[in-house]
Amino acid sequence: MQKKIKLSILLSSAAASLAHAGATIPIGEDRSVSVGFGARGSYTSAKDGAPDGSRSNDFNLDSARLFFGASLNKTIKGMLNTEWDGDQIRVLDAAAQFAFSPELNVWAGRLLSPSDRANMAGPYYSLGGGYWAGVASRYGYNGGIFRGRDDGVVVWGNAADGKLGYSFGAFEGHTFGIGSLTQKEAKAAGIKADDSLMYAGRVQYDFWDAEPGYYGTGNYLGSKDILAIGLAGRYQKDGVLTVAKTGDYKAWNLDFLLEKRIGAGAVSVEAAYYNYRNDDVILAEQGKAWSTGLAYVFNLAPGQGKLQPFVQYQKFKPDNDIDVKQTDVGLNYIIDGYNAQLSAKYSKTKTVAAADQSKFVVALQVQY
Repeated sequence: MQKKIKLSILLSSAAASLAHAGATIPIGEDRSVSVGFGARGSYTSAKDGAPDGSRSNDFNLDSARLFFGASLNKTIKGMLNTEWDGDQIRVLDAAAQFAFSPELNVWAGRLLSPSDRANMAGPYYSLGGGYWAGVASRYGYNGGIFRGRDDGVVVWGNAADGKLGYSFGAFEGHTFGIGSLTQKEAKAAGIKADDSLMYAGRVQYDFWDAEPGYYGTGNYLGSKDILAIGLAGRYQKDGVLTVAKTGDYKAWNLDFLLEKRIGAGAVSVEAAYYNYRNDDVILAEQGKAWSTGLAYVFNLAPGQGKLQPFVQYQKFKPDNDIDVKQTDVGLNYIIDGYNAQLSAKYSKTKTVAAADQSKFVVALQVQY
């Protein structure tokens, strides 16, 4: 239990990177290197997913990550993490980290820019596993170089006994929306646009237990009592570039998480609202979105882990009037926190002017 909680907290600790390593090698006073790995694999059976129109039967390696970290001293640290993109291993994160105090940290390099809780938690630390991407939470879906990461610098910290978290940064941007061009592509096409940076920020307050650190956790699996409200936003002048026209990129969201331990279990409620704007350049990526989730986690017999039934609902209402709604119902078998989980989930997606889609997914996640 202690190892499980420790690795979950490492995700958001001031000294941690995404490399919550399974092995740390000391090489001197306050100096060390660390290494770890994470993997997610799944089986999916989708309605009408086979070539002949019957149900599909597919195994897939959804994610495979290597986590590397280094500490030069108490202040200077670094991270290098990789991810399998389906064809090759790519750099996920690569950043220098300066930890001056719990209230003041500076990270520079390639990393996840401030955004909503769902995107900051990512596929390994979200309720139900995997991303919420592509429906309500679109920060990681339509922004960043790879898996929502971008090149830039962020200043972050935790004040008020760790209960008030903030993060503000400047990034390259210019990677938003289906059909949007990168800055390099736009220049090659002769499109004139401002070279402004993308600015991103997040402020969060925890009324009950504190959540220290930069990254987020989608659900604490009964280890904390959480009542948190977060506000995040991004802006870039001429951030959306197309051959037809350019527009400013603006996005903001408000998210909420409540978790309360009750007896041998814990109930959790999450909700979020999103607003995306791009000056009518790409209507399919401009609009409003909502998401909500409900779960209850409870202990099995000692040494047998936990079970967590859950339900999620999300909706994206874009300005092209092609609304998307998705409902998920599932069960997590929590073997060792987020280090070892097995989940089963049924999803149904409804899109205006398109056939409904449904699928059953069983996923396995391991980390060390």
